[in-house]
Amino acid sequence: MAILRFTVPDELKQAFYAAFAGQNKGAVLVGLMRRAVEESELGRLRAQLFTDLTASKANRTLVTSNQIAAARRAGRQ
Repeated sequence: MAILRFTVPDELKQAFYAAFAGQNKGAVLVGLMRRAVEESELGRLRAQLFTDLTASKANRTLVTSNQIAAARRAGRQ
């Protein structure tokens, strides 16, 4: 296991200690770090999905609202 040392503003440290009073501060920080890593990965995946979806947009066939309405009418007959 690694040891991390970093500096935070005093008001943030006080707010953290107040918010998590009675809890294991190390465990809380590890949980928050895990969430941050997961959210970062999710953001990366979302960005890749957006890139993939917008890249395929140029290859899609455009359909007009009139074509959609006609297809719906044809489906009801």
